[in-house]
Amino acid sequence: MAEPKTKRILVTGGSGLVGKAIEKVVADGEGRPDEEWIFVSSKDADLTNAAETKALFEKHKPTHVIHLAAMVGGLFRNIKYNLDFWRRNVHINDNVLHSAYESGVRKVVSCLSTCIFPDKTTYPIDETMIHNGPPHSSNFGYSYAKRMIDVQNRGYFEQFGCRFTAVIPTNVFGPHDNYNIEDGHVLPGLIHKVYLAKKNGTALTVWGTGKPRRQFIYSLDLARLFLWVLREYDEVEPIILSVGEEDEVSIREAADSIVRAMDFKGELLFDATKSDGQFKKTASNKKLKAYLPDFKFTPFERAVKETCDWFCSNYDVARK
Repeated sequence: MAEPKTKRILVTGGSGLVGKAIEKVVADGEGRPDEEWIFVSSKDADLTNAAETKALFEKHKPTHVIHLAAMVGGLFRNIKYNLDFWRRNVHINDNVLHSAYESGVRKVVSCLSTCIFPDKTTYPIDETMIHNGPPHSSNFGYSYAKRMIDVQNRGYFEQFGCRFTAVIPTNVFGPHDNYNIEDGHVLPGLIHKVYLAKKNGTALTVWGTGKPRRQFIYSLDLARLFLWVLREYDEVEPIILSVGEEDEVSIREAADSIVRAMDFKGELLFDATKSDGQFKKTASNKKLKAYLPDFKFTPFERAVKETCDWFCSNYDVARK
């Protein structure tokens, strides 16, 4: 007899980069017989609307939630719309967490971002440093809204004993990303630029100096870690999900990896008149390693190659 499905896991933002990765690893055999997975997107409910969010929870009756839905964008979009990023994300997060509380959800895992950390800080940053000072001014709206999830998680735990927690991934990339050159994040934007430069026989221009450094995590690795957090991690305090400090790469190195993966033979230029954003945001994965000392991350070059191949095969349908 089939085991009854005792966990109903609702994934908000299910059609995005991380949601699609979770869906893939679950479909590829990482799901469990007692788990029913429900992936929803903005088509299913407007999470900035409290009534629609409540109705979504009443319809699906989840026991667990992975909360990925957010208004996101790259550096230049954030600079332009800080207020919008603050308001929309605060509404989304408050509605999701409160609906989860009201409908008796046993556990919520929300997704934060390393940009929430203080701009002026010491490195590497760790989980205890989130609220130690203002975030970078370029995306303060998004950063403060995401920080508030941590504040709410503590509030729901202290007042009602809720097991609401959060993860902090470093720069995520992979299939199903947003490859928009103006609004997307650095890696998918570069992949799209290389694709076009190769197709049009032009030089590749990278915005900025190429010197800033980032820790990149492949979306499929992050998806596996999300499953572990959902099932095993019992702290309310957040946990950083990242490759090690030694795996940090510069934007120039990332561009070189994409150039190799896509066999681009043209000229590579750097436009230093464009903003670099934060120079680095090195995060410590010491806490994660203490829990999962044997977790194997996909090597960066291989993950970049798989992502580039996916983009080229799915160019017509990819978000861009």
